[in-house]
Amino acid sequence: MTDTHDRATVEHRLRSMIAEAARLDDAAVARLPADTDLFGPEIGLTSLAGVTLLGAIDQRYGVDVATLDLSLDSLQSIATLTDFVTAHLQSH
Repeated sequence: MTDTHDRATVEHRLRSMIAEAARLDDAAVARLPADTDLFGPEIGLTSLAGVTLLGAIDQRYGVDVATLDLSLDSLQSIATLTDFVTAHLQSH
């Protein structure tokens, strides 16, 4: 795994993508705990914004969730999404 795919870097980039999809300030999302619920009140990701986020992840990392075994648990929080993407990158 390259330095650009280490967990901390992936989480940082995902937080930026989450902020964009949810139309929030990057700095506000950067300050949230990693266990913050993506669809909870702090982020408030809608289902449409979730689809937008998954499209951005596919474009950036080549993680095509339509062909992978993505469970709703993987979309629960910043941490679980980071774990899912990082695990996919490590396996390729």
